[in-house]
Amino acid sequence: MSFPTRRLRRLRTSSNMRKLLQETTLSVEDFICPVFVQEGIDTRVSVEAMSEIERLPLDDVADEIGTISDLGIPAVMLFGIPEKKDDAGTAAFDDNGIVQKAISQIRQNFGNKIVIMADVCLCQYTTTGHCGIANGEKIDNDLSIDTLAKIATSQARAGVDIVSPSAMMDGQVATIRAALDKEGFGDVSIMSHSAKHRSSFYAPFRNAAECAPKFGDRKTYQVPFTNPREAIREVESDIEEGADIVMIKPALAYLDLIAKARDKFDVPVAAYNVSGEYALVKGAAMQGWINEKDIITEILYSIKRAGADMIVTYFAKPAARHLQS
Repeated sequence: MSFPTRRLRRLRTSSNMRKLLQETTLSVEDFICPVFVQEGIDTRVSVEAMSEIERLPLDDVADEIGTISDLGIPAVMLFGIPEKKDDAGTAAFDDNGIVQKAISQIRQNFGNKIVIMADVCLCQYTTTGHCGIANGEKIDNDLSIDTLAKIATSQARAGVDIVSPSAMMDGQVATIRAALDKEGFGDVSIMSHSAKHRSSFYAPFRNAAECAPKFGDRKTYQVPFTNPREAIREVESDIEEGADIVMIKPALAYLDLIAKARDKFDVPVAAYNVSGEYALVKGAAMQGWINEKDIITEILYSIKRAGADMIVTYFAKPAARHLQS
């Protein structure tokens, strides 16, 4: 019997050999940790659909950011849940709004020790639960982007480092960039949720942020999961409009698009490991069907392998602890 002269198993003979030849690396510094902050509560509220994830009162934000920072995680992304909603989503661009207060508090307590990102969207703030302003049962794109610009500049006044528009309105990046520059916030970056797909993987987030749409769905403005070329055109459009970082969302079912974006564009590419991906892992782990730590590690490595420069993930804290141990 003849054997091949090339034996790839020679490259796996010891732990140090495998480390030497490892092609993809994962670091705590790759993570962005989402944080939910809610107006009008005094104690933390567990998110039913997302085990170990909580909505925080403003008074707990500093402690949470301290924990995240101590783990070496370099950035957080803030999502706000207001006490009152209206058709125009005015709480989203209130300089005394919940996210703006959280940004100011983090900046005051931590300076530049952690990068502060904030979601720029309307779904948590409107009575409709849609990502834009409704005109009847249609989402008014142009009215919405003007409102998104107000949100971004309000967050910039509070001290945010990066605004992260996720509403998927055409022209949102250009409008936000122009508004930030006009108000003197030229150093504030934009990380756009560029290819945000119309996905069932967002369901637990809608529970966490109380933002399920009250009528219809989001198919008219989020990207169909059947259209990869369209998704890449969305990314390209955001880059042309001035996005500093682009994002593919969700991550696991869209690794091909992360890879395509990485190959095609010379800008930082983020991936959002979304709530449904988190909930599936946590649910299976609670049943004892999988090894949670091993699955989390494999998932995050797969996202890095596809080409993501950074990962927004609800696994940020446990993954950081695991990597450090």
